[in-house]
Amino acid sequence: MTVGRLLRAARETLREAGLRGCVLVRDLDTGDELGLDSDVVLPVASLVKVPLALATVDRIERGELDGATPITVAPGRIRTPGPTGLSRFRHPATVAIDDLLYLSVAISDEGASDALFALTAPAEVTAALRRFGVDGISVRHRTRDLTDTPAERFAPDEVHLAHSLAASATTAGQGHPVPQLDVGRANAGSARAFVELLHALWRPSRIPAPVAARVRELMGDNLLRQRLAPDFSSDASRWSSKTGTLLNLRHEVGVVEHADGQAYAVAALSESTVPAAVQPQAEAALAQVARELHDALRATHR
Repeated sequence: MTVGRLLRAARETLREAGLRGCVLVRDLDTGDELGLDSDVVLPVASLVKVPLALATVDRIERGELDGATPITVAPGRIRTPGPTGLSRFRHPATVAIDDLLYLSVAISDEGASDALFALTAPAEVTAALRRFGVDGISVRHRTRDLTDTPAERFAPDEVHLAHSLAASATTAGQGHPVPQLDVGRANAGSARAFVELLHALWRPSRIPAPVAARVRELMGDNLLRQRLAPDFSSDASRWSSKTGTLLNLRHEVGVVEHADGQAYAVAALSESTVPAAVQPQAEAALAQVARELHDALRATHR
């Protein structure tokens, strides 16, 4: 199949699942890549926790923070489906910075992430990315803003109304009445920008090696594996990643390392046009397209 036919088929697969998708796969050693709308900027939801982890680990490595420092986190007391960990606690908890990093990345804990943002503000996280040569990702707000969406204002049997608003209200310039979905106000980035970040973490040059290694370890511990992981995990490969989910957004970025030594960065960002919270077909379609692009690229190097 030619590249053109492959990409047309990928678009059709996503369209049939109700998705607008932006996907990029890159060979981390040759730099060869294959993508679909990879420069489109979207709100990134919980993907922001990877830049947050990078900035925090860098500060620990430089001695500005001590990973053993205990931080008392107020209870989130969130009862709506979705948020995990400290966000759902009923009582204050004291957790070391190192362990907050694990909770933030491995289980996407909003409470842990905001405790880290209290130490390293969003603007400082963006500055760290620029210092390491990663452009195209803007960090503008803490993760607690992700939980204050229309979905929290509807009864459980009306959540589809929030998803309908999310899917239908985007303007031509990618503005949106829901702040978390407005690329001018939200934490935002493109598939290409996240592949650049992954490349910098797995093949570090400007990022100190111990910092990159710790962030890779955190992403390898990711417990949320319902999206791309089923298509990239096997006994002969290791999948390290971070997911991002918010209203109609379904994202995942990660690196697959094969037993033969080849490694590929994968970024799959998507918006759903279907007003539903649970969409297994969309999850499967996004993974299928990412895997097909990966397989096509990998086949050229055999």
